[in-house]
Amino acid sequence: MAPLRFGPARVPSRQSPETAVAALVDRGYTACEIDFEGGFWMDYPWAEQFGALARDHGIALSVHAPIAAFLGHVERHKKYRMAVGMLDHSAGVAVACGAELVVFHPGFLLGRERSQALVAVVEQLTDLRQRLEGKGRAVPFGIEIMGRVRELGTAEDVFAVSAELGWVRPVLDFAHLHAVTDGAFREVGAFADVLELADDVLEPDAPFHIHFSDIAFANRNETKHLPYGEGTLRADPLGEALRRFERPATVITESPDEGSHQAIGAALAGVSSASRTSNGAASSSRPRSRRN
Repeated sequence: MAPLRFGPARVPSRQSPETAVAALVDRGYTACEIDFEGGFWMDYPWAEQFGALARDHGIALSVHAPIAAFLGHVERHKKYRMAVGMLDHSAGVAVACGAELVVFHPGFLLGRERSQALVAVVEQLTDLRQRLEGKGRAVPFGIEIMGRVRELGTAEDVFAVSAELGWVRPVLDFAHLHAVTDGAFREVGAFADVLELADDVLEPDAPFHIHFSDIAFANRNETKHLPYGEGTLRADPLGEALRRFERPATVITESPDEGSHQAIGAALAGVSSASRTSNGAASSSRPRSRRN
């Protein structure tokens, strides 16, 4: 099994970088996503120190941009300019702390045909990239699969944008996928099929970036993240699916409580341990990542 990093979708302490990293280490995490969904709370010196300490302890970082930082606006007015500014700042923090990528949401149809909305997303991301390159902030971005069936952010949308823009990676949110498919992600094959699509568009050395939690849903739309075990999404088949690829993975838990984080991590670790103790014939029979 390729290397797998695992950690929470929020920094566990805002007291200091030292306290935050100590908490991650104490809880056994090897990844963390910096939580800017509700706004920026970390300045550049904090980010630099946090990143240095995380690297010292082998913790992979990513940044989640604010919720309002989506592109594909109909008009390039105030909301568009604000979104660009937030994505620019998110990229600056990512550079400061050495994060692997900036995660963002794909936005909305806003009354347009899906094809028109996707063209706008790609055009505005292309313009953003030029701005970031001029500032030395051209980090990879990750576009997240969403839990809404009638808006932008389906798996097809995400893979289409990622295929067109090589610096944009798909962020595989399996809770959202479970919701929009009315609970279809119960077997290894369902996870493996999505991973294979992502494997086809990712650069050779880029890890899968995955969001995971148990989830409640209605009418094929997400309603809320659940404590692990209260819904029907399980981590074991995800771990088994990841064994089919030699691409590394970062799994970020978006569960609402620490106990759920630990339970998901234990399930993934159990699959990883099983893969290490399997016999050589079984190991050699696993399909290789197509892009490696």
